[in-house]
Amino acid sequence: MMKNAIYGGVNAAVLTPMLPDLTPDIARMAAHCRWLLANGCNSLGILGTTGEATSFSVAERIAIMEGVVAGGIAAARLLPGAGCAALTDSVALTKAAGKLGCPGVLVLPPFYYKNPSDDGLFAFFSELVNRTGGATKIYLYNFPQQSAVPFSLDLIGRLLKAFPAVIKGVKDSSGDFDNMQAMADAFARDGFEVYAGSDEFLTRMLAAGGAGCITAASNVNSAYGARVYAAPGTADGDAAQVVLSATRRAVTSVPLISGLRSLMARHTGHSGWKTIRPPHVALWPEQESALFAAFDATGARLAPVQKLAA
Repeated sequence: MMKNAIYGGVNAAVLTPMLPDLTPDIARMAAHCRWLLANGCNSLGILGTTGEATSFSVAERIAIMEGVVAGGIAAARLLPGAGCAALTDSVALTKAAGKLGCPGVLVLPPFYYKNPSDDGLFAFFSELVNRTGGATKIYLYNFPQQSAVPFSLDLIGRLLKAFPAVIKGVKDSSGDFDNMQAMADAFARDGFEVYAGSDEFLTRMLAAGGAGCITAASNVNSAYGARVYAAPGTADGDAAQVVLSATRRAVTSVPLISGLRSLMARHTGHSGWKTIRPPHVALWPEQESALFAAFDATGARLAPVQKLAA
């Protein structure tokens, strides 16, 4: 396990609740963040895939960052997503996060043009670092199933050599543990933080020298992730890992973001959690019933939440 990682431990890829007009519900998001930090999360990845970041404009994303911090969440606990197809948008988001005091940002590669060369990707991230000054750490977001643009080990090595104090880590959502381990084997000794993007890999990632996880299911299972992180490889840690893996399978048995919203709506008693921006849609009742049955069968239990006005 990597010690002293900036975002070391369990990080939820935080949902972004919305109001009926599809604008962000900042008060509810800040309350959800407080609940997550009180129930196993070390830090929070906001405005990632699960947070539907690419469904929001740059101005909306900055307003969400600012609103969450104004709502009482320490910027030092936030890893905002800053990945955009346009370099200048990623620059604006990175600068905004840095101004708030966020230690780092999670950055997708430019994802519209497919099969870019490593030279092209190196140029993109070089411009991002140079235009933002390097004070805000850059975490690479490897999610080729969504972006269709993977990060190669050679590219990561080039970036670390060029910007050793800025390129700080990676969230690997590839689902390929061998790839995560290769990243840790190659770069963790230099302080490069490798985070699993799936709960099922947390114990193995820590054993490989990784820093933790950043996962969607942590919205509903972070207490179990905290037990794994506190005692990996022990009887309690192994038992918690079983629940982590089972809850991951349950929430991915339906469209993930919609399913997590349904679970939060059930848990909080607030149906507004199901409000979602197109092209995503809420679960059908049959899907929701199947999800609830699968999730409940894992034995996972969620801590109570402070009720907000409906």
